[in-house]
Amino acid sequence: MRRRIYTGVIAVAAAMVATAFPAPIPLGFGPQTASASTNGPVDPPLFDQTQDGKPVRVNVVTDQREDVAGAAEAGTVLTTFDYLPVVTLEVTQAGLTDLQSQPGVVSVTEDVPLPPSLTETTAKIGSDTAAIAGKTGTGATVAVLDTGVEAGHAFLGGRVTDQACFSVNNVELGVSSLCPNGQEAQEGTGAADTAQSACASLSGACDHGTHVAGIAAGNGQGVAGAPLRGVAPGANIAAVQVFSLFDNDAYCGAGGSPCVLSYSSSQMKGLEKVLAWKSAGKPIVAANMSLGAGRFTAPCDLDPRKGIVDRLWSANVATVIAAGNNGHTDAVAAPGCVSSAVTVGSTSDDDQLSAFSNRGTLLDLLAPGNAVTSSVSGGAFAAKNGTSMAAPHVAGALAVLKQTYPTEGIDSLVSLLATSGTPISYTGATTPRIDVGKAVQAIAPKPEADKKPRAFQVDNDKRTPIPDGVGSPAPGAPAESPVTVSEYPGKASKKTQVFVNITHTYRGDLKLELVAPSGTVYLLKDVSGTDAADNVVATYTVDAAGQDANGTWKLRATDHDDLDTGKINTWSLIFPTPFESTALQAIPDTGTIVSTLDVDGIDGRAAGPTQVWVNLTHAKIGNLRLTLDSPDGKVYTLKPYGAEPGGTLTTTYGVDATAAVANGTWKLKVTDGATGSTGELKGWSLGFPSYENQTQMAIPDATGTYVELWTKADGLVGSASNQLQVYVDASHQYLANLKIDLVAPDGSVHLLQASGQITRAGDLKKIYTVDASAFPANGWWKLRVDDVLAGNTGTVNNFVVRF
Repeated sequence: MRRRIYTGVIAVAAAMVATAFPAPIPLGFGPQTASASTNGPVDPPLFDQTQDGKPVRVNVVTDQREDVAGAAEAGTVLTTFDYLPVVTLEVTQAGLTDLQSQPGVVSVTEDVPLPPSLTETTAKIGSDTAAIAGKTGTGATVAVLDTGVEAGHAFLGGRVTDQACFSVNNVELGVSSLCPNGQEAQEGTGAADTAQSACASLSGACDHGTHVAGIAAGNGQGVAGAPLRGVAPGANIAAVQVFSLFDNDAYCGAGGSPCVLSYSSSQMKGLEKVLAWKSAGKPIVAANMSLGAGRFTAPCDLDPRKGIVDRLWSANVATVIAAGNNGHTDAVAAPGCVSSAVTVGSTSDDDQLSAFSNRGTLLDLLAPGNAVTSSVSGGAFAAKNGTSMAAPHVAGALAVLKQTYPTEGIDSLVSLLATSGTPISYTGATTPRIDVGKAVQAIAPKPEADKKPRAFQVDNDKRTPIPDGVGSPAPGAPAESPVTVSEYPGKASKKTQVFVNITHTYRGDLKLELVAPSGTVYLLKDVSGTDAADNVVATYTVDAAGQDANGTWKLRATDHDDLDTGKINTWSLIFPTPFESTALQAIPDTGTIVSTLDVDGIDGRAAGPTQVWVNLTHAKIGNLRLTLDSPDGKVYTLKPYGAEPGGTLTTTYGVDATAAVANGTWKLKVTDGATGSTGELKGWSLGFPSYENQTQMAIPDATGTYVELWTKADGLVGSASNQLQVYVDASHQYLANLKIDLVAPDGSVHLLQASGQITRAGDLKKIYTVDASAFPANGWWKLRVDDVLAGNTGTVNNFVVRF
């Protein structure tokens, strides 16, 4: 998921990587080094494999689902998909030649079957601390795509709530389904239960899925011989069997027949089922795939599994994949090389990289994978090694974070794991080892002189107690939490937003208000004695048009009854954008219209990403090209000509405009490049996002711990820029003691200022520039301040990230 730029192409089928010593890979199959096919979509070795007239099983990825029917005519259809523009075929060399010339075909790769390759570990990542705090993943579900799960295992506690099986039958190859019904698909109770399928007689060959599920969500309370717990002992499990039974030595290798292997087409069917469950309202937060094969130093975004991994990410489900056990120092296996996957490597209990673990810049996270004890078939327990054991630590951690931060999206939760983790540095990269104990506590929930980037969002995460009322309807004293806006151009927005996170034992007693600098009061939430639920985590929108944006705004919380207490944990004031045009303009049939916006009050450069919101209708949107012109003449293409049908285009584009000046006249140009259609531009706006945390925090005096201020960028489009501005306001008795870092959403740490650079006491108010072009804009950004020498104290007063 850290990968932003696609450079690798050829995908390979996945092998299970359950242990550091996977079963042998049969000749003609297995790991391949990523390479590019320059002669068409068909992987070149497939032509060699079919020279003798024998067919080959392939996954065909097309540009659109409409292209699947044409591709399917090239061979015998084996598997179709509900969401993906993919079909699995059996084809001869003639069929490959046909696919090679079809314009809608993106890639043709072999559907290769390959084999399966806690107590101390859960304590290492802090899940014991999280569990003691009541954060066990309750209310969340982890999907496990594997060899099935022993649903009745005591360690899993009856929490296997959903089951499905996708398993290939092929008599000629000696392949038979492991679904209990003997068919290639089965859904419902028992479908993935290893005690009800042929797995029950295979002497532990199907243990892998039960072991993985136990790491993610096992609960050892009252279970003899069990580890204390998995990472998320309160979470449910959705089990998906994606393996088949092979009675063929050519596939099973030196270990002999029978063996269990998984086709990538079965994995895609399983991931589609996870998406269907999620779409039906199942609270799935992660899909664990402890799979992998190949050696990829660059993203493999033509892997046929990427499409469904992307769709799951958009549905707020992370696909968590093991990095592989080949010991590669600069590469991971497929499908972990897919850029939208969360790829996990393995560490030992002393935070050393496991010798077997793949690693490098494609790795997202690390977790323990050495000698991990978890559940296996027959109600037993065993220890296993591998990145397969590391991945479910992350899947379980995401369930814990979803319970802790229920309103956060999956990008935010993965970012929290990264930014709260322990950085592990090795040759070529640094990757965070997750610490779920820290992650559940991570959010409680001016140039050199006196300038600073303007505020787009201002946070205050200082906890403020809410005094108890004195009896209905007599209110208690109001609790007020302030933020100060300065150097913001113009007035507040009619769509001003207020995000609040309040802990309270009876939220029906609470009245919430926003107080503007002028004293005007906006009601956010009134008292409702019938609302007996606890806590308030919500975003309110108020029309604050006409109010001066600059000044001190306050969140006011008042308790109107007795016997209940609470506190404001954090709140944010958000001004979506001050620069907007609502002038209606007709888009002529061929030709260009120009709409302008005047920007003032923003010193220096524009943002990266500048947010450009456009609202238009047109009879043929594909006929339109949209560009943005900056005041100093720079031109940015928002939308090229395309093939979209008619309708409404309401979207936000992210443009890295850090090379352009902000103040002046900006122009949106809409060009209709073909005849026969017209439309209307209804409005557009410009936003220059900046995020600020004004919570004052003490800097510990050389205690070996640091202080962190956070701010969350959310809902932005585009990547951060190479001119990211970080404003720091700190006071200290000796500034030379301070080491200051920025932590990016992926957990990487960027030095802003080393200790010893400013040899004086007093105030530090400074803007630092960071090249953050490799990172997404969205996620948790943190300022980390460390006092490295004893004897002096100070505070962090303010922290701003401006894109």
